[in-house]
Amino acid sequence: MSSNKKNPIGIFDSGIGGLTVVKKIDEYLPHENSIYFGDTARVPYGTKSNSTVIEYAVQDAQFLVNQHVKLLIVACNTVSSVAINSLKEKFDIPIIGMIEPGAKMALEKTKSGRIGVIGTYATINNKAYSNEINRIDSEAKVYEKACPLFVPLAEEGWIDHKATYAAAEEYLQELKELKIDTLILGCTHYPILTKTIQDVIGNDVKLIDSGTAAATLVKKYLLENNYQNDSGKKSSERFFVSDVPTKFIEVAQRFLGREVNDISKVDLEEELKRIMH
Repeated sequence: MSSNKKNPIGIFDSGIGGLTVVKKIDEYLPHENSIYFGDTARVPYGTKSNSTVIEYAVQDAQFLVNQHVKLLIVACNTVSSVAINSLKEKFDIPIIGMIEPGAKMALEKTKSGRIGVIGTYATINNKAYSNEINRIDSEAKVYEKACPLFVPLAEEGWIDHKATYAAAEEYLQELKELKIDTLILGCTHYPILTKTIQDVIGNDVKLIDSGTAAATLVKKYLLENNYQNDSGKKSSERFFVSDVPTKFIEVAQRFLGREVNDISKVDLEEELKRIMH
């Protein structure tokens, strides 16, 4: 473990959805430095094979480890559901994904033990959340539903749009009928659509944002291991991406809820080659 508490927390995602997790880390851990990497050149990961997702995840993590991060947050539900064990085997730093914290928080909040999960096809097909929830509590009933249109709607900023409500009605009807009392937002884009999702699913259903759950877990880990940045200084943050697509800044600012200035583009393959030599 790196001995320097001031070292940054590394956060990576296949694209920009993970910025909703950065927002929660800022909120819960205002003195921690952070470095974010979004693999925007190769997004989405959700449609790729598991072996490709693992290969990309290892490269993303390697880039951040080379920046001397003290802890790694996998702010991508697809990577968390496919590659977390491979990452833990390869890297000797604490690694926190989205699935375990989200599953634990859902089990803490549910009263009926009937939990819904929405996410991308990859996350849902891998049954990552239901496996984790049932590993902890075999009695819990988990109902999963892929909601692929939520990602482009969130990026478009159609927060309060009739198209978003129509998609939510279509996707969530089944879960409403199953009488869930807790719903995991199993994709880092979905917190942007919280209001619409809550309106449609009903106020008696508790929404679980896996970014909030992960930030809570990171805070607990740092405190228990006396590993928090105690310099008392305001945190610094850096953003790296593998491509700067059109409207990137606009979408990034929507997800973070504030201005983003310092974004650097990196050629991941070149960067890793340079380090290996």
